Amino acid sequence: MDIPTPSAPADDVAGRAWSPREGERRRRPRGMDMLRFATAGSVDDGKSTLIGRLLFDSKSIFADQLDAVEAASARMGDDYVNLALLTDGLRAEREQGITIDVAYRYFATPRRKFIIADTPGHIQYTRNMVTGASTADLAIVLVDARKGLVEQSRRHAFIATLLRVPHLVLAVNKMDLVDYSQEVFEAIHEEFVDFAAKLDLPDLTVVPISALHGDNIVTRSVNTPWYDGPSLLHHLENVHVSSDRNLIDARFPVQYVIRPQSANVHDYRGYAGTIASGVFKPGDEIIVLPSGFSSRIASIETMDGPVAEAFPPMAVTIRLTDELDISRGDMICRPNNAPMVTQDIEAMVCWMSDKPLAPGQKLALKHTTKSVRAMVKQLRYTLDINTLHRHEATPSLGLNEIGRIVLRTTSPLFADPYRRNRHTGGFVLIDETTNVTVAAGMILDN
Repeated sequence: MDIPTPSAPADDVAGRAWSPREGERRRRPRGMDMLRFATAGSVDDGKSTLIGRLLFDSKSIFADQLDAVEAASARMGDDYVNLALLTDGLRAEREQGITIDVAYRYFATPRRKFIIADTPGHIQYTRNMVTGASTADLAIVLVDARKGLVEQSRRHAFIATLLRVPHLVLAVNKMDLVDYSQEVFEAIHEEFVDFAAKLDLPDLTVVPISALHGDNIVTRSVNTPWYDGPSLLHHLENVHVSSDRNLIDARFPVQYVIRPQSANVHDYRGYAGTIASGVFKPGDEIIVLPSGFSSRIASIETMDGPVAEAFPPMAVTIRLTDELDISRGDMICRPNNAPMVTQDIEAMVCWMSDKPLAPGQKLALKHTTKSVRAMVKQLRYTLDINTLHRHEATPSLGLNEIGRIVLRTTSPLFADPYRRNRHTGGFVLIDETTNVTVAAGMILDN
């Protein structure tokens, strides 16, 4: 059974020939940059095959994994190794040939580490796509070259921009089935650019690919001599994401107060959590919300010892020069750069429950490390994904629909607009009776 091979030489990105059954993982340098990306698109556009190709070509699979995929491919009657089975891990996914749940995979090249979220294409699993893209630095929206843009292509592109994913790649897949036509590629490119003009899209790259045969995945393909852009992996390795982090607004949501109960430790009080944004250093003046008390940072400690500065996404313990009453859900920030403190929230939400959202509904709200109760005061409008038209007379918000709502919380949140700070601008809504997450929300400017 053969694995479809790319039209360019199958050398790895370092220029060395390799065996497809190579099971030994390379040692990667410590501190290597990491990119989180999500794949999205309509059903059967080739998302899982693309990820399988990236895993295979980067030698990130073991021999026994390849053997299992070969056996599964034979049972399904394929005359080639179906690389999509590397990510479609659930039995139902393999039997139906679709992706149902978000599958996370990891691989690395000599230049960068990657975390991939393979998201479903079916409309009923749009909520899973939201989950996968919510933490992504980059989103790949795949389009079948034979079909062009469809509703799910537009839906996923819009959701990626709504979630403020900084970089978007439009991968026009299955170019082999349209004879690698430049005209087909450019028509899809132009149509997407026209649609994206309505979106807040900071960075767009368009690549013609064949995930099955490996064209323009790792190396440039001889089948597309008219394409002068980078291969997909080259773009993933080199896209600049460091500047996407918010290093201006210092935000430290307190997760846990450390008070060792030991006879050998006296008067130790530390505040543990993950830096959401900004940079903190010993000696910095800070204030604590909601109390408004001020102090200075005495030290910043990690599992490896004290550090001279802390930035996202470091997990640290901060000690202050003063003993203040601080608890989980409080936020440490700078005196002249504090988040808004409010109980009235305007937000865009993606509804993930079969039971519709309606005004007057009461839900639990989780924001950073703080949990409060909230009531839906108003549903301002729902959004048509295809036309981006606002429907203001809608009485409720259904499954996978996106709309703008007004919330009132039982206690103040310390938040920033989502477009400025994804970490302090995002929240989830939870059904208190079932403890199921029913919505993902993005806070808007008031």
